[in-house]
Amino acid sequence: MKVFLLKDVERVGIAGQMLNVSTGYATNFLLAKKLAVEITPENEAQFLSKIRVVEKQKEVVATKTSMLAEKIKHTELKIKRKMAEGDKLYGAISAGDIVDLFAAQGISVAKNQIEFGKAIKTKGAHEFTVKLSSTLKPVCTIKVIPE
Repeated sequence: MKVFLLKDVERVGIAGQMLNVSTGYATNFLLAKKLAVEITPENEAQFLSKIRVVEKQKEVVATKTSMLAEKIKHTELKIKRKMAEGDKLYGAISAGDIVDLFAAQGISVAKNQIEFGKAIKTKGAHEFTVKLSSTLKPVCTIKVIPE
């Protein structure tokens, strides 16, 4: 059965995509939860024009996202924190701290986009990833400095 996805469905496709899926999956899941619309020969041309519009929007978003990724890569973050003996922090640097540092420099990201390899609990430079999309994940460095 041919369907047009109205919303992103994990491991199936993204919104604005035309797919062939099994009839049972389409009727019992996608159509029942209003995640997709069935494509018939009568309305196929209408959905093809919607696909073109969605593709143009994706291109605009992709260019803006890639520009944001470049800005993030070249951003230098520094944070001052109280240290215990042995250059260890009393707490850890959180995603919220990093979001606040980015906001101070005019870059808007969400807490759930910040990914740490391991918790930042010591002095020095540490790398983390900002997940902007499934393909764009710029790596940024934060320097932890004692107060």
